[in-house]
Formats: sequence, C-alpha cells, structure tokens
Amino acid sequence: MNTKLLMTTSAILLALSGIVFTFLPDEVIVSLGLEVNNTLILLLQTIGAMYFAFGMLNWMTKSSLIGGIYNRPIALANFIHFMIAGIALTKSLFSNVESATVIRVAGIVYILFAVLFGIILFRHPIAQAKAQHAEIHHTK
Repeated sequence: MNTKLLMTTSAILLALSGIVFTFLPDEVIVSLGLEVNNTLILLLQTIGAMYFAFGMLNWMTKSSLIGGIYNRPIALANFIHFMIAGIALTKSLFSNVESATVIRVAGIVYILFAVLFGIILFRHPIAQAKAQHAEIHHTK
C-alpha cells in the first residue's frame, strides 16, 4: 500500500479541517443548522487545533516507513481517530436519516480512512515489499 499517498491525503484533509474549524467556526455551526454560541465556537476552535496538529504530524511523517512496528504510534493514533469518529458518524446517520450531506460524506471518508489505516497498522511493510518483489521475479 502506498502509505505516502495515504499520509499526504489525510494530512491535507485534517489540516484544512483544522483551519476551517479554527478560523470559521461560526460558518460551520450555521451550515450544520445549529445556533451559534460561545461554547460551540470554543469547542470547534479546540477541535480545529487538534485537527491541524494531527494533520501536521501526518505531513511530517508521510515519507517515513509506516506499518507493522514502524511508526506504530502514528498508525495506531490515525486508526483510532478515524475508526471512532467513523463509527460515531455512522451511528448518527442511522439514528437521523435526514442528516446533512456533509455528515454523510464525512462518515464515508472516515470509514475509508479507518479501513486504510487498519490495513497499515496490521501489515508489516517490509514483508509486503518482499512478497511483491518475489512475485515480480517469479513471473519473469
């Protein structure tokens, strides 16, 4: 699996979400059909800071070997984040069929990232590379 592409994509998604939540919390709240209040603004800005930081972590490690025991804390943190949020978003969709489109899209994206980070977490990148290398030489 191309971990550099996954890390880059997740980094961009998380960093952009962090920027939007940090600097445009009022607009996000209104777009979700909620009433703007100081508590929600503070909560979104705090979440935005975490998303931006997580995005920067993924960006800084995008060229590193990830999978199996390599950078396991990063793979595990990404897997846990995307899996728990994906489950929460999916649960929300089942309990509220009329959820906003952005919630539906976010749920799909989160579950996709959770599956991909799960694959990275539980596969050893060197063993996978050796198997691919052996397969190439076997077919020649």
